[in-house]
Amino acid sequence: MTRIAVVTGAGRGLGEAIAARLVRDGYGVVYADLDPAAGARAAAGADPGREQTLDVQTDVRDLASMEACLSAAVERWGRVDVWVNNAARTQAAPFLEIDPADWDDVLATNLRGTYFGCRVAGRHMQERGSGRIINLASLAAQWGRSITGAHYAASKAGIVAVTRFAATALAPHGVTVNAIAPGPIDGPSVAAMPPETVAAYAKQIPVQRLGRPEEVAALAAFLASEESGFVTGATYDVNGGMVMR
Repeated sequence: MTRIAVVTGAGRGLGEAIAARLVRDGYGVVYADLDPAAGARAAAGADPGREQTLDVQTDVRDLASMEACLSAAVERWGRVDVWVNNAARTQAAPFLEIDPADWDDVLATNLRGTYFGCRVAGRHMQERGSGRIINLASLAAQWGRSITGAHYAASKAGIVAVTRFAATALAPHGVTVNAIAPGPIDGPSVAAMPPETVAAYAKQIPVQRLGRPEEVAALAAFLASEESGFVTGATYDVNGGMVMR
């Protein structure tokens, strides 16, 4: 394999789409997911012969689990060139009614998990003198009307900050760190929402439709590539024009 990537939360949704795109581009890809069956299914779907993929059960909330994921990739291919922090927990809840346990778990999965990914991958890539880290933020981080809940929005806003700190720390070592902030994307999270909520969301989007997972994956593929070496610390909006900046 010319390049090796790890994608967390690769068993479904955006993670699966990003991992599949990287497989198609010739990468060796580690499908890291808390659900081992989902990771194995997604990997086999993208790579039936399993020549380019490895599925590893990974809990992004646990630093040792993330380190074990990196070790599995290095054992298989000798290195990691790209690390995508995608795994997330999404939960809708009224602002004044968020359960403290849910608040803690959403922040642990989304924000702490992203920090752990940046830390584990960053140390490995720093030693190698090159690498790409891609974090999945969200449109929810940019406004106060998110239907996903304040805890989710707070975690995604934190990811933008972590991205900038990681980019600053790792830039001198040939490692770039960027974030993607998707708006409403068709997939498992949207499918779980009431149809009327999805329809109302679509009406707010200037392009008049939901985004496609493949559109987010295409941007991730660019940020993962060698051609993106002069781009770091940035957050890219993929939201159909819902927020323009």
